[in-house]
Amino acid sequence: MRLRSLTTAAVLAAGLVAGSQPAHAAGPAVKITKIYYDSPGSPDNGANKSLNGEYVQLKNTGRTSVNLKDWTVRDETKRPDHVYTFGRLTLKPGRTITLRTGRGKDTGTTLYWGRSGGGTFAYIWNQTRDTAYLRNAAGKLVDSCSYNSSARDYKIC
Repeated sequence: MRLRSLTTAAVLAAGLVAGSQPAHAAGPAVKITKIYYDSPGSPDNGANKSLNGEYVQLKNTGRTSVNLKDWTVRDETKRPDHVYTFGRLTLKPGRTITLRTGRGKDTGTTLYWGRSGGGTFAYIWNQTRDTAYLRNAAGKLVDSCSYNSSARDYKIC
């Protein structure tokens, strides 16, 4: 019995030395970290300031840069205009990118969905319940974050 325990320990140690990690330790390097879904002024006016008050944040929690080209963020509706597709963007380790709903000039830390006017229909995130989905360029689900509350204006994922 003791020999079996020592053999198992030696095999496990060898795997750790070789740099392997348990399957459960591997998770998405890019995660949805926050959704601000009930911006000031919404849902009535659809003004750009209010639209940009709602956003989703993504963070690269890994140790290597991630190319986000052709990755998507969407809500739980099946509407094609509720999908944001990333252009050329590399998210460095530890960095966060904010994707705002309205219009604006993209920077290294903030991107704009480009939605405008139209009152309620211009907003992406429902005020009390929704889900954000992050998919890679192959369409594989990388992360998601849901909220179901009118008690706050945001969800820390």
